[in-house]
Amino acid sequence: MTSYLIRRLLLIIPTLWAILTINFFIVQLAPGGPVEQAIAQMQGLTDGLMERIAGSDGGELKEADATLDSKGARGLDPEVIAQIEAQFGFDKPIGERYVDMLLRYAQFDFGDSLFRGRTVIELIKERLPVSISLGLWSTLIIYLISIPLGIKKAINHGSRFDVYTTTAVIIGYAIPGFLFAFALIVLFAGGTYFDWFPLRGLTSPNFDDLSPWEQIKDYAWHMTLPVLATVIGGFATLTLLTKNSFLDEVRKQYVTTAKAKGLTDSQVLYGHVFRNAMLLIISGFPAALISIFFGASLLIEVMFSLEGLGLLGYESTVARDFPVMFASLYIFTLIGLVMGIVSDLTYTLIDPRIDFEGRA
Repeated sequence: MTSYLIRRLLLIIPTLWAILTINFFIVQLAPGGPVEQAIAQMQGLTDGLMERIAGSDGGELKEADATLDSKGARGLDPEVIAQIEAQFGFDKPIGERYVDMLLRYAQFDFGDSLFRGRTVIELIKERLPVSISLGLWSTLIIYLISIPLGIKKAINHGSRFDVYTTTAVIIGYAIPGFLFAFALIVLFAGGTYFDWFPLRGLTSPNFDDLSPWEQIKDYAWHMTLPVLATVIGGFATLTLLTKNSFLDEVRKQYVTTAKAKGLTDSQVLYGHVFRNAMLLIISGFPAALISIFFGASLLIEVMFSLEGLGLLGYESTVARDFPVMFASLYIFTLIGLVMGIVSDLTYTLIDPRIDFEGRA
């Protein structure tokens, strides 16, 4: 198992390199980069000053003329454009920028944001608690409800309970998370009816002044609606996967043999079936966690004014803030690859018969 883990860890390096390389050249060659945006903003300032000139008195005219002289009344001076390119690092060839990025990322040096005036690490540390809160609590709730529900549905396959619960989880799956979030805001966050929960932020402004127990309550108070909106569509897939996995195992010959030996249904279910059926469910855990962690929570973060990593990545993409974009991609990919290794380790804990070393 040790050599298998070493190979998997070493495989992370070329995987990260390939993903970063492909995205780097696609993004760098796409139009509308940070240099173009900065130039457009400065040209917009020039256009605004020209409008001021048209309806200004003498004093304002002199002020506008002075500003226009510094920016260029009929377009930006080539020296100004060169300064902008140097500021954003685009005065270097694309190959040099690519090698520099790889060398810095190998040392986890992600540089500074182009537009926020802070280091990328500081921005990620600031946004990380929100994404961790949404991702971990949502995944935990989904698994705690879906797995027992799926097992009970498998035991009572075809019953009214099975039919009703299937209908309920499919309806929940069909409701978009952002639409359910909107309904929660209208109903419980002061939208129209009740004002029971806050609408903004992860904690209250006076959070540091609260006692430990009050801090826990305040945190739970703020997280209730965002977590509910995140998990609403997550039950169907895992519940039905759990049910079908257990049904498939129950119909196998070893279950019949175990019952013939006098074992009770509970002993058969949790002593034999559970371990085999859970393998398929565990295989989907990394993908589910990463999806909720960084993808599904984006709209929820926007609607509840929660500044997490999903929103940071989106804002950086729109603004073409390349250092934040690539750092987010790097971290997301690295976490996903590590979670895949954790999933393999969990396989061996649940079923020691699985030998990845032997397969290799």
